[in-house]
Amino acid sequence: MKNKINWDALGITTSILCAIHCAVLPLFLAALPLFGVNIIENLAFEIGMIVLAFVIGCYALWHGYKWHHHNKTPLILFIAGIVCLVLKQVFLQYHTLLLVPAVVLIVVAHILNYRYCRVHNHAHVTDCNHDHY
Repeated sequence: MKNKINWDALGITTSILCAIHCAVLPLFLAALPLFGVNIIENLAFEIGMIVLAFVIGCYALWHGYKWHHHNKTPLILFIAGIVCLVLKQVFLQYHTLLLVPAVVLIVVAHILNYRYCRVHNHAHVTDCNHDHY
């Protein structure tokens, strides 16, 4: 039996994990620096989470757009969310103000992509000019 990865679900999960890391984790793990562990404001970890969300999102949303629904709305929402994630790293004083819309935009983009893919299910014949492998 062949298992398929639901890239939208993975994208939603990573976005929510990123939000938990950025917003909730500091409340519970404020004592970690006492033990020499610092993932709360670790730049490499932050950038890694953004890159992970970007790579998974690009794959899931481009695949859905190209092979299934041809609707640009999820792509636009995703790009806006990623821009907010990057801006929160640049403008640290607006970290939370940019984090919330970033996560919401990315999660909504994945949810819409998932719904559009399921509704359409590659049912089009006349509006495609690509070969499906």
